[in-house]
Amino acid sequence: MKNKSTILILSASVAALTVAMQMAVLAAEIKSSAFAQPTPAQLAAAGLDKFSLAPESARVDLAQPVFDDSSTKITNPLFPIGQLRSAILNGKVEGAVFRVETTLLPQTRVLALADGQIVKVLVSQYTAYHDNRLEEVAIDLYAQDTAGAVWYLGEDVFNYEDGAIVDRAGTWHAGIDGPAALIMPARPKVGDVFRPENAPGFVFEEVNVIEIDKEVAGPRGPVKGAIVSRELHEDGTTEKKIFAPGYGEFYTGSDDEVEAIAIAVPTDALAGPVPAQLAKLAAGAVEIYDAAMTRELAGARAVFDKMDAAWTSHAATGAVPPRLKDATIAAMQALNTATRGEDRMVTLQASLDVLLAALDLELQFRPIAEIEIARFDHWLRRCLADALAKNHDGMMSDIATLEWVRDRFVHECDKVAVTRLDYLLKQLRNTINDEEFDAASKAAKAVREHLKAAIAKK
Repeated sequence: MKNKSTILILSASVAALTVAMQMAVLAAEIKSSAFAQPTPAQLAAAGLDKFSLAPESARVDLAQPVFDDSSTKITNPLFPIGQLRSAILNGKVEGAVFRVETTLLPQTRVLALADGQIVKVLVSQYTAYHDNRLEEVAIDLYAQDTAGAVWYLGEDVFNYEDGAIVDRAGTWHAGIDGPAALIMPARPKVGDVFRPENAPGFVFEEVNVIEIDKEVAGPRGPVKGAIVSRELHEDGTTEKKIFAPGYGEFYTGSDDEVEAIAIAVPTDALAGPVPAQLAKLAAGAVEIYDAAMTRELAGARAVFDKMDAAWTSHAATGAVPPRLKDATIAAMQALNTATRGEDRMVTLQASLDVLLAALDLELQFRPIAEIEIARFDHWLRRCLADALAKNHDGMMSDIATLEWVRDRFVHECDKVAVTRLDYLLKQLRNTINDEEFDAASKAAKAVREHLKAAIAKK
Protein backbone atom coordinates (compact mmCIF):
# COMPACT_ATOMS: atom_id res chain seq x y z
CA MET A 1 0.00 0.00 0.00
CA LYS A 2 1.37 3.42 -0.97
CA ASN A 3 1.96 5.83 1.85
CA LYS A 4 -0.08 9.02 2.24
CA SER A 5 2.63 11.37 0.93
CA THR A 6 2.98 9.37 -2.29
CA ILE A 7 -0.77 9.47 -2.83
CA LEU A 8 -0.80 13.23 -2.24
CA ILE A 9 2.02 13.76 -4.76
CA LEU A 10 0.25 11.64 -7.37
CA SER A 11 -3.03 13.44 -6.73
CA ALA A 12 -1.35 16.81 -7.11
CA SER A 13 0.32 15.71 -10.33
CA VAL A 14 -2.98 14.49 -11.79
CA ALA A 15 -4.69 17.72 -10.73
CA ALA A 16 -1.97 19.83 -12.33
CA LEU A 17 -2.16 17.79 -15.52
CA THR A 18 -5.94 18.14 -15.58
CA VAL A 19 -5.69 21.94 -15.15
CA ALA A 20 -3.05 22.14 -17.88
CA MET A 21 -5.26 20.13 -20.25
CA GLN A 22 -8.25 22.33 -19.45
CA MET A 23 -6.20 25.47 -20.09
CA ALA A 24 -4.95 24.06 -23.40
CA VAL A 25 -8.50 23.28 -24.50
CA LEU A 26 -9.66 26.75 -23.42
CA ALA A 27 -6.78 28.40 -25.31
CA ALA A 28 -7.64 26.42 -28.45
CA GLU A 29 -11.30 27.38 -28.17
CA ILE A 30 -10.42 31.04 -27.67
CA LYS A 31 -7.98 31.08 -30.56
CA SER A 32 -10.45 29.61 -33.00
CA SER A 33 -13.45 31.73 -32.05
CA ALA A 34 -14.54 35.28 -32.71
CA PHE A 35 -15.05 37.44 -29.67
CA ALA A 36 -17.95 39.72 -28.92
CA GLN A 37 -17.97 42.92 -30.97
CA PRO A 38 -20.34 45.88 -30.67
CA THR A 39 -23.57 45.01 -32.47
CA PRO A 40 -25.11 47.08 -35.29
CA ALA A 41 -27.73 48.21 -32.77
CA GLN A 42 -25.01 49.45 -30.41
CA LEU A 43 -23.24 51.29 -33.23
CA ALA A 44 -26.53 52.92 -34.20
CA ALA A 45 -27.28 53.85 -30.59
CA ALA A 46 -23.92 55.64 -30.47
CA GLY A 47 -24.67 57.48 -33.74
CA LEU A 48 -22.00 55.59 -35.68
CA ASP A 49 -24.34 54.01 -38.23
CA LYS A 50 -24.32 57.19 -40.34
CA PHE A 51 -20.61 56.81 -41.11
CA SER A 52 -19.03 54.54 -43.72
CA LEU A 53 -17.58 51.86 -41.47
CA ALA A 54 -15.45 49.14 -43.01
CA PRO A 55 -17.07 45.77 -43.77
CA GLU A 56 -16.18 42.89 -41.47
CA SER A 57 -14.30 41.26 -44.34
CA ALA A 58 -11.65 44.01 -44.07
CA ARG A 59 -11.33 43.81 -40.31
CA VAL A 60 -8.25 42.09 -38.86
CA ASP A 61 -9.30 42.49 -35.23
CA LEU A 62 -12.17 40.00 -35.07
CA ALA A 63 -10.28 36.89 -33.92
CA GLN A 64 -9.96 36.47 -30.18
CA PRO A 65 -6.41 37.37 -29.05
CA VAL A 66 -4.55 34.89 -26.89
CA PHE A 67 -2.23 36.25 -24.20
CA ASP A 68 0.41 34.39 -22.22
CA ASP A 69 3.06 35.25 -19.62
CA SER A 70 4.98 37.33 -22.17
CA SER A 71 2.13 39.81 -22.74
CA THR A 72 4.14 42.74 -21.35
CA LYS A 73 7.18 41.99 -23.53
CA ILE A 74 5.93 44.13 -26.38
CA THR A 75 8.30 43.78 -29.31
CA ASN A 76 6.11 44.85 -32.25
CA PRO A 77 8.38 47.38 -34.04
CA LEU A 78 5.44 49.58 -35.10
CA PHE A 79 4.20 49.92 -31.53
CA PRO A 80 7.27 49.27 -29.32
CA ILE A 81 5.75 50.54 -26.08
CA GLY A 82 7.68 47.90 -24.12
CA GLN A 83 10.97 49.56 -25.08
CA LEU A 84 9.78 53.15 -25.56
CA ARG A 85 10.57 54.63 -22.16
CA SER A 86 9.90 58.29 -22.88
CA ALA A 87 8.78 60.35 -25.85
CA ILE A 88 7.93 63.95 -26.71
CA LEU A 89 5.36 64.81 -29.36
CA ASN A 90 4.58 68.39 -30.30
CA GLY A 91 2.56 70.45 -32.71
CA LYS A 92 -0.34 72.89 -32.77
CA VAL A 93 -3.99 72.55 -31.82
CA GLU A 94 -6.49 75.40 -32.19
CA GLY A 95 -3.61 77.71 -33.05
CA ALA A 96 -1.77 77.14 -29.77
CA VAL A 97 1.31 75.11 -28.89
CA PHE A 98 0.47 71.48 -28.16
CA ARG A 99 2.93 69.22 -26.38
CA VAL A 100 2.74 65.61 -25.19
CA GLU A 101 4.97 63.61 -22.88
CA THR A 102 4.53 59.84 -22.84
CA THR A 103 6.23 57.81 -20.13
CA LEU A 104 6.29 54.07 -19.57
CA LEU A 105 5.59 53.61 -15.87
CA PRO A 106 7.45 50.93 -13.90
CA GLN A 107 4.44 49.03 -12.61
CA THR A 108 2.23 46.57 -14.49
CA ARG A 109 -1.43 45.68 -13.95
CA VAL A 110 -3.47 42.52 -14.23
CA LEU A 111 -6.84 42.58 -16.00
CA ALA A 112 -9.64 40.04 -16.33
CA LEU A 113 -11.16 40.00 -19.82
CA ALA A 114 -14.72 38.96 -20.66
CA ASP A 115 -13.52 35.62 -22.06
CA GLY A 116 -11.95 34.71 -18.73
CA GLN A 117 -8.35 35.43 -19.70
CA ILE A 118 -6.17 37.07 -17.08
CA VAL A 119 -3.79 39.48 -18.79
CA LYS A 120 -0.76 41.32 -17.47
CA VAL A 121 -0.48 44.78 -19.07
CA LEU A 122 2.00 47.63 -19.40
CA VAL A 123 1.04 51.05 -18.06
CA SER A 124 1.91 54.23 -19.95
CA GLN A 125 1.24 57.82 -18.89
CA TYR A 126 0.14 60.23 -21.63
CA THR A 127 0.30 63.87 -20.53
CA ALA A 128 -0.86 66.65 -22.87
CA TYR A 129 -0.28 70.39 -22.49
CA HIS A 130 -2.12 73.04 -24.50
CA ASP A 131 -0.59 76.50 -24.50
CA ASN A 132 1.78 75.35 -21.71
CA ARG A 133 -0.99 74.26 -19.35
CA LEU A 134 -2.13 70.75 -18.45
CA GLU A 135 -5.03 69.64 -20.65
CA GLU A 136 -5.26 65.85 -20.42
CA VAL A 137 -3.71 62.88 -18.70
CA ALA A 138 -4.43 59.31 -19.77
CA ILE A 139 -3.19 56.13 -18.15
CA ASP A 140 -3.05 53.67 -21.06
CA LEU A 141 -2.95 49.86 -20.83
CA TYR A 142 -1.29 47.66 -23.47
CA ALA A 143 -0.44 44.00 -24.03
CA GLN A 144 0.94 41.92 -26.89
CA ASP A 145 -0.71 38.65 -27.91
CA THR A 146 1.08 35.43 -28.82
CA ALA A 147 0.94 36.32 -32.53
CA GLY A 148 2.79 39.62 -32.02
CA ALA A 149 -0.17 42.02 -32.29
CA VAL A 150 -0.51 44.82 -29.74
CA TRP A 151 -3.84 45.38 -28.01
CA TYR A 152 -5.19 48.41 -26.24
CA LEU A 153 -6.97 47.32 -23.07
CA GLY A 154 -8.31 50.60 -21.77
CA GLU A 155 -7.44 54.00 -20.42
CA ASP A 156 -8.25 56.20 -17.46
CA VAL A 157 -8.66 59.75 -18.74
CA PHE A 158 -8.54 62.99 -16.77
CA ASN A 159 -9.48 66.15 -18.68
CA TYR A 160 -8.40 69.47 -17.17
CA GLU A 161 -9.38 73.12 -17.34
CA ASP A 162 -7.46 75.66 -15.27
CA GLY A 163 -5.86 72.84 -13.30
CA ALA A 164 -9.13 71.18 -12.28
CA ILE A 165 -10.51 67.88 -13.57
CA VAL A 166 -13.65 68.75 -15.53
CA ASP A 167 -14.59 65.27 -16.73
CA ARG A 168 -13.35 61.73 -17.37
CA ALA A 169 -14.59 61.56 -20.97
CA GLY A 170 -12.66 58.97 -22.98
CA THR A 171 -12.26 56.53 -20.09
CA TRP A 172 -12.97 52.89 -20.95
CA HIS A 173 -11.91 49.42 -19.83
CA ALA A 174 -11.67 46.23 -21.87
CA GLY A 175 -13.89 43.48 -20.56
CA ILE A 176 -16.26 46.01 -19.01
CA ASP A 177 -17.10 48.70 -21.58
CA GLY A 178 -16.11 46.78 -24.70
CA PRO A 179 -13.69 44.19 -26.09
CA ALA A 180 -9.92 44.43 -26.21
CA ALA A 181 -9.04 46.78 -29.08
CA LEU A 182 -6.30 46.12 -31.64
CA ILE A 183 -3.86 49.00 -31.92
CA MET A 184 -1.24 47.32 -34.15
CA PRO A 185 -1.44 44.05 -36.10
CA ALA A 186 1.58 41.76 -36.06
CA ARG A 187 2.12 42.25 -39.80
CA PRO A 188 -0.10 45.04 -41.15
CA LYS A 189 -1.03 45.08 -44.84
CA VAL A 190 -2.63 47.66 -47.11
CA GLY A 191 -6.39 47.44 -46.70
CA ASP A 192 -6.27 46.12 -43.13
CA VAL A 193 -8.88 47.69 -40.88
CA PHE A 194 -8.90 47.62 -37.09
CA ARG A 195 -10.38 49.56 -34.20
CA PRO A 196 -7.89 50.88 -31.60
CA GLU A 197 -10.90 52.04 -29.58
CA ASN A 198 -14.04 49.96 -29.81
CA ALA A 199 -16.49 50.85 -27.05
CA PRO A 200 -19.37 52.79 -28.69
CA GLY A 201 -20.84 55.26 -26.27
CA PHE A 202 -17.42 55.73 -24.66
CA VAL A 203 -14.77 55.76 -27.41
CA PHE A 204 -14.49 54.72 -31.04
CA GLU A 205 -11.77 54.83 -33.70
CA GLU A 206 -11.39 52.84 -36.90
CA VAL A 207 -8.06 52.69 -38.72
CA ASN A 208 -7.61 51.80 -42.40
CA VAL A 209 -4.04 51.03 -43.52
CA ILE A 210 -3.41 52.79 -46.85
CA GLU A 211 0.40 52.48 -47.23
CA ILE A 212 3.16 50.25 -45.86
CA ASP A 213 6.97 50.28 -46.06
CA LYS A 214 6.95 54.06 -46.17
CA GLU A 215 10.07 56.12 -45.45
CA VAL A 216 9.48 59.10 -43.15
CA ALA A 217 11.69 61.88 -41.79
CA GLY A 218 12.47 61.10 -38.15
CA PRO A 219 14.33 62.93 -35.37
CA ARG A 220 17.61 61.37 -36.50
CA GLY A 221 16.99 61.13 -40.22
CA PRO A 222 15.02 58.81 -42.52
CA VAL A 223 13.02 56.01 -40.87
CA LYS A 224 12.06 53.08 -43.08
CA GLY A 225 9.15 50.68 -42.69
CA ALA A 226 6.46 53.11 -41.54
CA ILE A 227 2.77 52.60 -42.27
CA VAL A 228 0.28 55.31 -43.19
CA SER A 229 -3.35 55.04 -42.19
CA ARG A 230 -6.59 56.98 -42.20
CA GLU A 231 -8.34 57.12 -38.85
CA LEU A 232 -12.09 57.66 -38.46
CA HIS A 233 -13.29 59.19 -35.19
CA GLU A 234 -16.64 58.90 -33.43
CA ASP A 235 -17.62 62.42 -34.57
CA GLY A 236 -17.12 61.47 -38.22
CA THR A 237 -13.86 63.37 -38.70
CA THR A 238 -10.83 61.65 -40.18
CA GLU A 239 -7.13 62.28 -39.91
CA LYS A 240 -3.89 60.90 -41.21
CA LYS A 241 -1.93 58.75 -38.79
CA ILE A 242 1.56 57.33 -39.27
CA PHE A 243 3.18 54.56 -37.23
CA ALA A 244 6.96 54.13 -37.50
CA PRO A 245 9.42 51.49 -36.28
CA GLY A 246 11.02 52.48 -33.00
CA TYR A 247 8.39 55.15 -32.34
CA GLY A 248 4.87 53.75 -32.59
CA GLU A 249 2.45 56.64 -33.10
CA PHE A 250 4.64 58.94 -35.16
CA TYR A 251 2.31 61.54 -36.69
CA THR A 252 -1.33 62.49 -36.37
CA GLY A 253 -2.70 65.38 -38.37
CA SER A 254 -5.63 67.03 -40.09
CA ASP A 255 -5.68 70.51 -41.61
CA ASP A 256 -3.64 72.81 -39.34
CA GLU A 257 -3.67 70.54 -36.28
CA VAL A 258 -0.64 68.30 -35.89
CA GLU A 259 0.84 66.07 -33.19
CA ALA A 260 4.14 64.44 -34.19
CA ILE A 261 7.14 62.75 -32.63
CA ALA A 262 9.91 65.16 -31.67
CA ILE A 263 12.12 62.66 -29.85
CA ALA A 264 11.92 59.22 -28.24
CA VAL A 265 14.29 57.28 -26.05
CA PRO A 266 15.97 54.90 -26.20
CA THR A 267 15.39 55.11 -29.99
CA ASP A 268 17.06 58.54 -30.21
CA ALA A 269 19.40 58.27 -27.22
CA LEU A 270 23.01 59.36 -27.70
CA ALA A 271 26.09 58.29 -25.78
CA GLY A 272 28.19 60.67 -23.75
CA PRO A 273 27.51 63.60 -21.45
CA VAL A 274 25.31 66.58 -22.27
CA PRO A 275 27.24 68.80 -24.74
CA ALA A 276 28.72 71.85 -23.02
CA GLN A 277 26.90 74.30 -25.29
CA LEU A 278 23.56 72.65 -24.56
CA ALA A 279 24.26 72.68 -20.82
CA LYS A 280 24.84 76.45 -21.06
CA LEU A 281 21.35 76.85 -22.50
CA ALA A 282 19.68 75.30 -19.45
CA ALA A 283 22.01 77.04 -16.99
CA GLY A 284 21.38 80.42 -18.61
CA ALA A 285 17.61 79.94 -18.46
CA VAL A 286 17.87 79.20 -14.72
CA GLU A 287 20.11 82.24 -14.20
CA ILE A 288 17.62 84.56 -15.92
CA TYR A 289 14.72 83.01 -13.99
CA ASP A 290 16.53 83.54 -10.68
CA ALA A 291 17.32 87.14 -11.64
CA ALA A 292 13.67 87.81 -12.46
CA MET A 293 12.54 86.29 -9.16
CA THR A 294 14.87 88.67 -7.26
CA ARG A 295 14.06 91.69 -9.47
CA GLU A 296 17.67 91.94 -10.71
CA LEU A 297 17.20 91.86 -14.47
CA ALA A 298 20.01 94.28 -15.32
CA GLY A 299 22.35 91.46 -16.37
CA ALA A 300 19.69 89.27 -18.03
CA ARG A 301 20.47 90.58 -21.50
CA ALA A 302 24.14 89.63 -21.25
CA VAL A 303 23.18 86.15 -20.04
CA PHE A 304 20.79 85.74 -22.95
CA ASP A 305 23.47 86.75 -25.46
CA LYS A 306 25.75 83.96 -24.12
CA MET A 307 22.86 81.50 -24.27
CA ASP A 308 22.10 82.52 -27.83
CA ALA A 309 25.72 81.99 -28.88
CA ALA A 310 25.78 78.58 -27.20
CA TRP A 311 22.50 77.56 -28.84
CA THR A 312 23.65 78.74 -32.28
CA SER A 313 26.85 76.71 -31.88
CA HIS A 314 25.01 73.58 -30.77
CA ALA A 315 22.33 73.84 -33.47
CA ALA A 316 25.05 74.18 -36.13
CA THR A 317 26.26 70.65 -35.34
CA GLY A 318 23.19 69.27 -37.12
CA ALA A 319 22.52 66.90 -34.21
CA VAL A 320 19.32 68.60 -33.05
CA PRO A 321 16.05 66.78 -33.88
CA PRO A 322 14.06 69.12 -36.20
CA ARG A 323 10.88 69.38 -34.12
CA LEU A 324 12.90 70.10 -30.96
CA LYS A 325 14.93 72.64 -32.87
CA ASP A 326 11.80 74.51 -33.93
CA ALA A 327 10.43 74.49 -30.38
CA THR A 328 13.73 75.76 -28.95
CA ILE A 329 14.00 78.54 -31.52
CA ALA A 330 10.48 79.70 -30.65
CA ALA A 331 11.28 79.68 -26.92
CA MET A 332 14.54 81.58 -27.46
CA GLN A 333 12.80 84.21 -29.58
CA ALA A 334 10.26 84.78 -26.81
CA LEU A 335 13.04 85.08 -24.21
CA ASN A 336 14.94 87.47 -26.46
CA THR A 337 11.90 89.77 -26.59
CA ALA A 338 11.27 89.41 -22.85
CA THR A 339 14.82 90.35 -21.81
CA ARG A 340 14.80 93.38 -24.08
CA GLY A 341 11.62 94.64 -22.46
CA GLU A 342 12.68 93.74 -18.90
CA ASP A 343 9.13 92.65 -18.03
CA ARG A 344 9.58 90.54 -14.94
CA MET A 345 6.57 88.22 -15.28
CA VAL A 346 6.99 87.72 -19.00
CA THR A 347 10.68 87.00 -18.50
CA LEU A 348 9.93 84.39 -15.83
CA GLN A 349 7.62 82.42 -18.10
CA ALA A 350 9.89 82.79 -21.14
CA SER A 351 12.94 81.55 -19.22
CA LEU A 352 10.96 78.50 -18.06
CA ASP A 353 9.91 77.73 -21.64
CA VAL A 354 13.58 77.72 -22.66
CA LEU A 355 14.46 75.53 -19.68
CA LEU A 356 11.81 72.99 -20.68
CA ALA A 357 13.06 73.02 -24.28
CA ALA A 358 16.60 72.43 -23.03
CA LEU A 359 15.47 69.48 -20.90
CA ASP A 360 13.82 67.92 -23.96
CA LEU A 361 17.14 68.19 -25.79
CA GLU A 362 19.01 66.73 -22.81
CA LEU A 363 16.69 63.69 -22.83
CA GLN A 364 18.98 62.31 -25.55
CA PHE A 365 21.93 62.21 -23.15
CA ARG A 366 20.71 61.88 -19.56
CA PRO A 367 18.97 59.06 -17.66
CA ILE A 368 15.19 59.41 -17.90
CA ALA A 369 14.71 59.60 -14.12
CA GLU A 370 17.08 62.58 -13.98
CA ILE A 371 15.07 64.38 -16.66
CA GLU A 372 11.80 63.68 -14.85
CA ILE A 373 13.20 65.10 -11.60
CA ALA A 374 14.45 68.16 -13.50
CA ARG A 375 10.99 68.57 -15.07
CA PHE A 376 9.45 68.29 -11.62
CA ASP A 377 11.72 71.08 -10.39
CA HIS A 378 10.83 73.12 -13.47
CA TRP A 379 7.13 72.89 -12.53
CA LEU A 380 7.96 73.95 -8.98
CA ARG A 381 9.66 77.01 -10.46
CA ARG A 382 6.51 77.69 -12.51
CA CYS A 383 4.48 77.37 -9.34
CA LEU A 384 6.64 79.99 -7.63
CA ALA A 385 6.30 82.31 -10.64
CA ASP A 386 2.53 81.85 -10.67
CA ALA A 387 2.36 82.49 -6.92
CA LEU A 388 4.24 85.75 -7.48
CA ALA A 389 1.70 86.71 -10.16
CA LYS A 390 -1.18 85.53 -7.94
CA ASN A 391 -2.26 83.33 -10.82
CA HIS A 392 -4.50 80.79 -9.08
CA ASP A 393 -5.52 78.91 -12.23
CA GLY A 394 -1.88 78.62 -13.21
CA MET A 395 -0.94 77.26 -9.80
CA MET A 396 -3.77 74.73 -9.95
CA SER A 397 -2.35 73.49 -13.25
CA ASP A 398 1.16 73.44 -11.75
CA ILE A 399 0.23 71.28 -8.76
CA ALA A 400 -1.78 68.86 -10.91
CA THR A 401 1.21 68.49 -13.23
CA LEU A 402 3.57 67.96 -10.29
CA GLU A 403 1.37 65.17 -8.95
CA TRP A 404 1.53 63.33 -12.27
CA VAL A 405 5.25 63.88 -12.92
CA ARG A 406 5.91 62.57 -9.41
CA ASP A 407 4.70 59.12 -10.54
CA ARG A 408 7.45 58.90 -13.13
CA PHE A 409 10.48 58.91 -10.83
CA VAL A 410 9.54 58.01 -7.24
CA HIS A 411 10.15 54.29 -7.87
CA GLU A 412 13.87 55.12 -7.86
CA CYS A 413 13.76 57.09 -4.61
CA ASP A 414 14.06 56.15 -0.95
CA LYS A 415 10.64 55.30 0.53
CA VAL A 416 11.03 57.71 3.44
CA ALA A 417 11.99 60.49 1.04
CA VAL A 418 8.92 59.70 -1.08
CA THR A 419 6.67 59.80 1.97
CA ARG A 420 8.03 63.22 2.88
CA LEU A 421 7.66 64.41 -0.70
CA ASP A 422 4.01 63.32 -0.77
CA TYR A 423 3.35 65.08 2.52
CA LEU A 424 4.88 68.33 1.25
CA LEU A 425 2.98 68.11 -2.05
CA LYS A 426 -0.24 67.71 -0.08
CA GLN A 427 0.62 70.83 1.91
CA LEU A 428 1.33 72.69 -1.31
CA ARG A 429 -2.01 71.64 -2.83
CA ASN A 430 -3.87 72.73 0.31
CA THR A 431 -2.38 76.24 0.20
CA ILE A 432 -3.13 76.54 -3.51
CA ASN A 433 -6.71 75.36 -3.04
CA ASP A 434 -7.13 78.03 -0.37
CA GLU A 435 -5.54 80.70 -2.62
CA GLU A 436 -2.93 81.48 0.04
CA PHE A 437 -0.25 82.71 -2.34
CA ASP A 438 2.48 83.50 0.19
CA ALA A 439 1.94 80.18 1.97
CA ALA A 440 1.93 78.38 -1.37
CA SER A 441 5.23 80.00 -2.28
CA LYS A 442 6.77 78.80 0.99
CA ALA A 443 5.32 75.32 0.46
CA ALA A 444 6.76 75.13 -3.07
CA LYS A 445 10.17 76.18 -1.76
CA ALA A 446 9.92 73.46 0.90
CA VAL A 447 9.29 70.84 -1.78
CA ARG A 448 12.28 72.12 -3.75
CA GLU A 449 14.56 71.97 -0.71
CA HIS A 450 13.44 68.44 0.09
CA LEU A 451 13.99 67.39 -3.50
CA LYS A 452 17.54 68.77 -3.50
CA ALA A 453 18.33 67.05 -0.20
CA ALA A 454 16.89 63.74 -1.39
CA ILE A 455 18.92 63.88 -4.62
CA ALA A 456 22.10 64.80 -2.73
CA LYS A 457 21.57 61.90 -0.32
CA LYS A 458 20.98 59.50 -3.17
